[in-house]
Amino acid sequence: MAQNQTDGDIYNPKFVCALFDEMSKTYDRVNTITSFGFNQRWRKKLVSELQIKQGDVVVDLMSGMGECWKHLLADPSATPEIIGVDFSREMVEKSRSKHSNELGPSLAVLHEDVLNNSLSHDVADFVISGFGLKTFDLEQTRMLASQVHRLLKPGGMFAFLEISVPSNRVLRAAYMFYLKHIIPVFGQLFLGNPDNYRMLGVYTSKFGSVKEVAPLFDEAGLETTCKRYFFGCATVIVGRKHCAPSS
Repeated sequence: MAQNQTDGDIYNPKFVCALFDEMSKTYDRVNTITSFGFNQRWRKKLVSELQIKQGDVVVDLMSGMGECWKHLLADPSATPEIIGVDFSREMVEKSRSKHSNELGPSLAVLHEDVLNNSLSHDVADFVISGFGLKTFDLEQTRMLASQVHRLLKPGGMFAFLEISVPSNRVLRAAYMFYLKHIIPVFGQLFLGNPDNYRMLGVYTSKFGSVKEVAPLFDEAGLETTCKRYFFGCATVIVGRKHCAPSS
C-alpha cells in the first residue's frame, strides 16, 4: 500500500478494502502475536456483554475472518444464527474456508458493504463488530449507526469493540509507540510490507476511543454505554435499540 495517504484516502472504501485484502494473508496470526492474545480475550469479553440465547440472530459487521464466531458458538445450549458481513473478498473467502465445518443453517457470510447491505430491517437480535470501527470517518460512522438501528429488532442490542488511545499519559505513550513502530516490524517479517500494519497506529490515533463516536449512535436512536478494557487500550460501545412504543 502507498504511504503518506491523506485523511480522505485512508477512509476511502477502496483503500480500506485493498488494505484488508492484502493483510488477510497474515491478519489472524499477526494480530494474535502482537496483541499477546488480548485480541481474543477482548472478543470473548465483547460477546459476554450480550445475553445471547438459542436461535437469536447475530449480525457480525466487518466480520473479517470470523474471529468472534468461536466465542458466539462456544455454548452449545445457546447457539445463535450468525450472519457475517464484510466487503473484503479475501477476508470473506478465508472466513468461509476457516469455518467450513460450521457453515450451514446457523452461519452465513455475505460479501457486501456494511453501509449498503441487503439485510432486511429488524433482522437482528444482536449486532456486533470487532476492530472495524476505526476505519470509518465521522460521516461513515453516522451511516453505520443508522444501519445498526435499521438491522436491530426493537429492544435488540449491539456491541462494538475497538483498540483505542489510553487516557493515561505513560501508558498512552508506550502503547502508541508499540502500535506505530513495533507492530509494523511484524508486518515486515510476516508480509514483507510494514506499511499495512503501520496503518493500525494511524487509524487508532485518529479514532481515539468509542467515546468520540458514541453521540452518533445516540443520534441514530440507540441507547449507549462506553466501557474500557485493559486501562483503555481497547474500548467498547454497547447499546440497545429503543423498543417500539405500545399502541
